[in-house]
Amino acid sequence: MILSEIQNFIKQQGKTSIAELEMKFKIDSSALRGMLDKLIRKGRVRKMGEGQKCGGCQSCAPEAIEFYEWVGNPKTAVARPEKKFSGSS
Repeated sequence: MILSEIQNFIKQQGKTSIAELEMKFKIDSSALRGMLDKLIRKGRVRKMGEGQKCGGCQSCAPEAIEFYEWVGNPKTAVARPEKKFSGSS
């Protein structure tokens, strides 16, 4: 599912721009924003504020400075197979 791929990419990168996501997944920014909104509602990603991204010269395209940051959630941890316990109780 593409939503989990986007989530995993942001988790690995720590933060990313909407432009980088467009290039990586070949999806239009408007469609990506819908998916990112879902991740934001789930508490996994946050949209970074304007002052947190750059020096503010305003010479970049808006997509180049629209950043999203991984904030995590214990429920998103990758499930690992349980270890078998061989001790006696």
